[in-house]
Amino acid sequence: MLARQNHTSPLQWLGRQLFNRDDAVAFFDPLLERINPMWVQEYTPARVQRIIRDTADTQTFVLKPARRWQGFAAGQHVNICVEIDGVRHQRTFSLSSSTTLWHEQGLVTLTIKRLPGGRVTNWLQDQLNTGAVVGISEAFGDFLIPEPVPPILFIAGGSGITPILSQLKTMAAQGFRAPMTLLYFVQDHSHAIAREHLMDLAARHDLLTVKIVTTRGSSEPRYLTYADLSTITDLSSREIFLCGPQGLMALAGELLDARGVSRDKIHSTYFSAPQTDLSSQNLGGKVRFARSNLEVDSTGDAPLLEIAEAAGLTPQHGCRMGICHQCSCRKTSGTVVNRLTGHASGPGEDTIQLCISVPQGPVSLNI
Repeated sequence: MLARQNHTSPLQWLGRQLFNRDDAVAFFDPLLERINPMWVQEYTPARVQRIIRDTADTQTFVLKPARRWQGFAAGQHVNICVEIDGVRHQRTFSLSSSTTLWHEQGLVTLTIKRLPGGRVTNWLQDQLNTGAVVGISEAFGDFLIPEPVPPILFIAGGSGITPILSQLKTMAAQGFRAPMTLLYFVQDHSHAIAREHLMDLAARHDLLTVKIVTTRGSSEPRYLTYADLSTITDLSSREIFLCGPQGLMALAGELLDARGVSRDKIHSTYFSAPQTDLSSQNLGGKVRFARSNLEVDSTGDAPLLEIAEAAGLTPQHGCRMGICHQCSCRKTSGTVVNRLTGHASGPGEDTIQLCISVPQGPVSLNI
């Protein structure tokens, strides 16, 4: 769901009486949008100020959100809403700018890579122009640098650099106060997002070390190795931040575990939901959407969000990978399995996330 402005009870009463909706102000959005898209109340609008080409398949969009937007912490995400062929689409992207840019200029950046077959990422790259207005949610996510700032090792792959870019830019603006090392894995140097900026940061700050590793620079693929971690001074005392493809994330977890790094020092964020192997579980069952008076059968490990959409329902959702909690709803009965952890819920009432919950037998939802 896009960020909405809080309304007073009288406005809600007026909306229900006159327009059969709680948000009376948003009733006028179609008119406001024609006059000035930045006046829309249903979501927080953000105007595209500038578009920067980073690599052959990556662009950075400089956005100016409406003043009511509440800001962000380095490492967080937002949902972006765009209309394509008359249909609204939401996607989750990490902010790549420093918090200083927001506080001083009211600007934020999203660095977005084109995905093969990606409806929204391709549209953004090909159709979104300077001056256009998109919807932006409030920021969310707990991929955050602790205070006081400890020594840190960042391990990133491909476009997984984007939340780490935000963190490095923010700490550079505030002055690095602890040693930082970035291991950044890319296919080749032409695919390294913000390469010049990263190297410039390292040249200007003695506490920052940047190592860009190309994975396809020879006949044999180059992956993260035990030797890479052995070069990190005081590895056991560092907080570890991981973001990138699932293969890199899994390998990093195994190597760090082998080096004896405590798991509570490892922080991860994903661009696609990591899934536990659920093949041994008996999944699927009858799903009742109580408010919609609809009942459907499901089989296998399809999450409830996909089951609801296949049934013609349009529940609120955002990231589709268990981060933003916008698809949270009330389960009134039945058991679901969390596809991220493999853990089963209790059989009674509970708040669950549709995008990562798989039914295990009959389930009833307040949708």
